[in-house]
Amino acid sequence: MPAISQPHHRRRRTIRLLAATAGLVTAGALAAALPSTASAGETGKPGGKGLSRYQDVQLLSFNDLHGNLEPPSGSSGRVTELQADGTTKTIDAGGVEYLATHLREARAGNKYSITAAGGDMVGASPLISGLFHDEPTIEALNKLDLDVTSVGNHEFDEGAKELGRLQKGGCHPTAGCYTDEEFEGADFPYLAANVLDEKTGKPILKPYWVWKKNGVKVGFIGVTLEDTPGVVSAEGVKGLKFKDEVETINKYARVLQAQGVRSIVALIHEGGAPASSAYNYDCDAPGAGDGISGPIVDIAKNITPQVDALVTGHTHAAYACTINDPAGNPRTVTSAAAFGRLYTDTTLTYDRWTGDIARTAVKSANHVVTRTVAKATDMTELISKWNTLAAPIGNRAIGYISADIPNTGTESPMGDLIADAQLAYGKQLDPETDLALMNPGGVRAGLTYAQKGTEGDGVVTYAEGFTVQPFSNTVNLQDFTGAQLIKVLQEQVSGSNAASPKILQPSSGLTYTLDLTKTDADRIVVDSIKLNGTAIDPAATYRVATNSFLAGGGDGITTLGQGTNDLVGTDDLAALEQYLLANSSATSPIAPPAANRITIVK
Repeated sequence: MPAISQPHHRRRRTIRLLAATAGLVTAGALAAALPSTASAGETGKPGGKGLSRYQDVQLLSFNDLHGNLEPPSGSSGRVTELQADGTTKTIDAGGVEYLATHLREARAGNKYSITAAGGDMVGASPLISGLFHDEPTIEALNKLDLDVTSVGNHEFDEGAKELGRLQKGGCHPTAGCYTDEEFEGADFPYLAANVLDEKTGKPILKPYWVWKKNGVKVGFIGVTLEDTPGVVSAEGVKGLKFKDEVETINKYARVLQAQGVRSIVALIHEGGAPASSAYNYDCDAPGAGDGISGPIVDIAKNITPQVDALVTGHTHAAYACTINDPAGNPRTVTSAAAFGRLYTDTTLTYDRWTGDIARTAVKSANHVVTRTVAKATDMTELISKWNTLAAPIGNRAIGYISADIPNTGTESPMGDLIADAQLAYGKQLDPETDLALMNPGGVRAGLTYAQKGTEGDGVVTYAEGFTVQPFSNTVNLQDFTGAQLIKVLQEQVSGSNAASPKILQPSSGLTYTLDLTKTDADRIVVDSIKLNGTAIDPAATYRVATNSFLAGGGDGITTLGQGTNDLVGTDDLAALEQYLLANSSATSPIAPPAANRITIVK
């Protein structure tokens, strides 16, 4: 596969202004705190006439947008705020109309501004973007004045060639152009330092990029998680090799240093988990518990001290933490949750004399993209344009139902229907598939019998199906022993799920008793677990269909991440559509499942 060429940075930028963030250390304050032979008000020798030695540079960042142009719904559109008294409250957040306003207001007042992202800008996107191969999201990011982003694993959902098209522009090879104007591609560079063409051994996109203004130079290195092939379809990463994150960043940090760039930020599509789900949790405060855990901790500790800050992602968590390397060098590590609900504001104080960031002065905080500000009119126009184009596709009938199929209850009829659809699809891929399990959080809505538009009662449209399953997860097959399967069911109600169980929705044939009068794993009555009336054999092997989220051990059900003989199929909505079309018609609609596969004892 030839390397994907990277166009020059086409930013046609007007003067960008930047708001001073309350509580952050300023260049003036740093000048007073750091020993030097000249004050911040004096001309820095390398900086040019009239320029201060210390210059505050604001770094605005976000990650894991996943094409969420419109405000996300439900829990995906809320964040948790930690109150002074220790209680929490939820805040509605997200939507690019509001994100644009927040970023533009944050920039007001300072010319030294950079906006960067940590990958997964596209992929697993809602209808308005996903239908059009995420061209709408790239257009929105251009309007947001995004400067640079790393690739994430979802940037490879449609393969390296499609990623190259999003970067360079041009009509989709099969869908063509969606409007009279050819898609122009991203105005910002995608960085993929650790993604190599297997044949050439070279990065498929630029490995790094340097921001420059009035003598200030900040380098950015972008990588995705090394395990991207484990979370993306084989076709999406065909011909590619993914290298170690630390090794790659250290390599290109040396390259930047050799070019005279001493201030470096790593954009890493890998992350961690903070000890609190509150976006404003201070993991550096005394008594903050374990602060942050997960893969990003080891990465941060082993990256060269030449890197001054890390913008991360992938885990959809919110944090702004300090992680020290083995030598005790502090480094700010940030993540802004997902879906455009937060942005991170980081102050980097640049020393013109040394060309480096004063590490002790780096301050960072996450901010909510509230919906109480005015909408950005250019984003409203963009959303309206693409919604108009989406309407004919969204109104397409994909099935028929005889009554409402609600998404309510511990076991929901909608969850059962999706599980049945994934089992049927799994049997097409592999006739030995035995059962399917669906995570309840992945079922975003039920199906309503009454028409929502002009489709008629009982008609299920593509838009309605997309509302139910908007995440574009794939349907994955894995082998588990019976003992592992029993443990999977126990993990629904124990460990991290003990206080708030996450009951998987089972496909037809899998039955068991859930005894809520008991605690933890004992809530699963092991002797009651049967498949098609036969007790589960702990020593036998079972072929299980799940979506890619569960296949990675999501929702605290870690055993689902330990399956073998993996096979990655199509996206879950396609499996649902295929099932509805095969099992329903206008004269023979499908009935709601009885939701009686789990016997609940209260």
